[in-house]
Amino acid sequence: MLNLIFFLIKILAVLLPVVISVAYYTLLERKILAAVQRRRGPNVVGFWGLLQPIADGLKLAIKEFIIPKRANVVFFILSPLWIFLISFTNWCFMPFGFDNFFSNLSYGAICLLVTSSLVVYGVIMAGWSSHSYYSFLGGLRSAAQIISYEISISLILLPVFLYSGSFNLLDIVYYQYFYSTYFIFPFLPLAIMFFVCILAESNRTPFDLPEAEAELVAGFNVEYSATPFALFFLGEYCNILLMSCLYSIFFLGGWNYFFFIEGVFSLTIKTLVIAFLFVYVRACLPRYRYDQLMKICWEYFLPISFSLTNFWIILITFIDLCE
Repeated sequence: MLNLIFFLIKILAVLLPVVISVAYYTLLERKILAAVQRRRGPNVVGFWGLLQPIADGLKLAIKEFIIPKRANVVFFILSPLWIFLISFTNWCFMPFGFDNFFSNLSYGAICLLVTSSLVVYGVIMAGWSSHSYYSFLGGLRSAAQIISYEISISLILLPVFLYSGSFNLLDIVYYQYFYSTYFIFPFLPLAIMFFVCILAESNRTPFDLPEAEAELVAGFNVEYSATPFALFFLGEYCNILLMSCLYSIFFLGGWNYFFFIEGVFSLTIKTLVIAFLFVYVRACLPRYRYDQLMKICWEYFLPISFSLTNFWIILITFIDLCE
């Protein structure tokens, strides 16, 4: 019984900060977009608009949840819950320090990538169960987009795993700490490509084609309202912060020193910098066409990542043989 209570406390210790961070990341995004577009952001509800996320959550919670007449009720309700649970489950694999983690798996990076790919099932279920052509097309677009860029992500991260000699996230950070470097320096082209891939993986501008209002009327979640609608966006913003944290671990040394700051604060600062870039890209770049999106992946990123991965495999093998 005590073990169960301790386990639940550990889950809450991970999830509660994530939920609060996701809520206030939406406020940060709106503030940044307002500053870039030279207008005023949320500033009425609470001091500097700090209570705006709470007001938005309450507003969505009290709205009416409408189920379309021809929808498959079971999958229609299950899909937002699935996306929400998978997005927050991924944080259980994430370490925040050498002695600050929920689970320390030998293949933690692989488990995290595999678990995050399960989100696509919720997207397909949401599009299909709504029994709407617009939502179904949005679900197909999102599934094709996620699967395509996951291939590039796997190839991009392979040199990082080979160079550090482990799939364990703690070992990857420790390798960068031991050699006093960040992987972004030797793997700069891969780091840039990884950032573009996580933009597409998160359905963010300029790659938010599944939610292209001019073509699909908001994509796979067009038939959702109230709390299920909020669950979709909680899952999306949770995934943005997760990918930003992963980027920090793989290429920026995780919780290693950053201007004399280390530990959780160092990891938080690096994660916020990458999360800021997500918003800044949204504010500055127009949306791509869907054929351009897929062309970038299959005609450019996949061959380049495959070539760079082969180069690093040969180089690392040669270094090992010389030693």
